[in-house]
Amino acid sequence: MADVARGRGWLRPVEDDAEAGAAPTLEVLLQRVARGDQDAFEGVYDLVAGQVLGVVRRVLRDPAQSEEVAQEVLVEVWRLASRFDPGRGTAQSWVLTMAHRRAVDRVRSAQAASDREERVAVRDQQPAYDEVAEQVEARLEAEQVRRCLGSLTDLQRESVTLAYYRGCTYREVSDLLAVPLGTVKTRMRDGLIRLRDCLGVAW
Repeated sequence: MADVARGRGWLRPVEDDAEAGAAPTLEVLLQRVARGDQDAFEGVYDLVAGQVLGVVRRVLRDPAQSEEVAQEVLVEVWRLASRFDPGRGTAQSWVLTMAHRRAVDRVRSAQAASDREERVAVRDQQPAYDEVAEQVEARLEAEQVRRCLGSLTDLQRESVTLAYYRGCTYREVSDLLAVPLGTVKTRMRDGLIRLRDCLGVAW
């Protein structure tokens, strides 16, 4: 029955038009490309290269990238020609859908790379964990020292501050505070003991 129908023109192979002398359609050329026909691929290239580039460029905008992706699409057409199914749409829509998908993939890839670079830049700008921990620890220690200094008498606090924060000698502390040298030494010793107990450290 199929032979009868084909003889009457009801059913014709896709390549009948080419055999009849008409220019082969894109569908016919893709079938030949699927069999490894390089001449047929040249025909496919001539028919769709401009359209592929147009679709890709509308997505990417960048001329250089568009040409690169268009070439990738045409290589993919050569590799995947056997997957073209005429029952699911025209050869042109198959090729151009492939072009659009590849262009969108390039945009997403570029965006992902940009996002990674931004995350790395932000991470590099942030201080390392150890540095943050040290800063917090130093701040807490400084606050504890200030609190403990506040528990000393005025003379003890002034003596310790002059000696340890300004680098004054016992004699200089005695002169600055107008207090006998022996008193300064005693008050400083008592003050350091109280600081040690307050801070909970062994000196």
